Amino acid sequence: MIAHIDANLSSELDGAALADIAAYSRFHFHRQFAALFGLGVAKYIQLARFHRATQQLAFRQQESILDIALDCGFESPEAFSRAFKRLHGQSPSAFRKSPQWDATKTLYQPLFQARSKTMPTAATMPDIEIVDFPQTRVATLRHLGNPARLGDSIRSFIAWRKRHSLPPQKCATYNIVYSNPDDTPPEDFKFDLCVATHIAIAQNPEGIFEQTIPTLRCARVRHTGPDHALNDTIMPVFAHWMPETGESAGDYPIIFHRLSLFPDIPEQQAMTDIYIPLAQSSKTRDL
Repeated sequence: MIAHIDANLSSELDGAALADIAAYSRFHFHRQFAALFGLGVAKYIQLARFHRATQQLAFRQQESILDIALDCGFESPEAFSRAFKRLHGQSPSAFRKSPQWDATKTLYQPLFQARSKTMPTAATMPDIEIVDFPQTRVATLRHLGNPARLGDSIRSFIAWRKRHSLPPQKCATYNIVYSNPDDTPPEDFKFDLCVATHIAIAQNPEGIFEQTIPTLRCARVRHTGPDHALNDTIMPVFAHWMPETGESAGDYPIIFHRLSLFPDIPEQQAMTDIYIPLAQSSKTRDL
């Protein structure tokens, strides 16, 4: 049901129709939804639509507020602006100019928690294959510090990519993940935003620099869904697959290859290939 709602946020989502899709009594569907996910279906839909709107406002500058309002189910930008400001304490235009990331993260915790309840709770082994990550030259913006401010770095990175005609459709997007925000002090958090390119990189106000990701022997696993659930895909590799196969982690950070991105597609459908560097195999060491 959550996946259906998230995939159809631009459509009319009627409670009775949702009850029919869920094959549940229309008299009890709303109570059952709230009992399962911790908030009512109408509140879930509202938060899901507005969360997507925040991502469109922050990271898709080419999308007008009118289009975002219509996409959110409002008939006018004025009605959308009033509702957005009531929820966020900022108008859409003010949020687009300077998002309040800390408040936004807190506001949408009930949404993230509801979505996490749709994930399998038992340790599920994802499909894992051993591959060679090819040596790749990338332009990099390095985010240092509070992960709650990562959105500001992403905005700067997107603006630089646009100026240099490096769209995601043509130039691969990577992240180099030095630390887990869940167990790293905010001041020590480090995260690289990267795009594959061979262009010369001149000095720039964003601090973009060149680096080369080396050839790496990796465990590759695909994650489909929101970023806050990435660890649900990563942890079974360390907890189960490595002990069972005798593999061990190599001396390089995890790499994310972003195949498709929210808000361009529903968050539950966003795809990321995760590359976990491995130590040299015994066969390689013996050569």
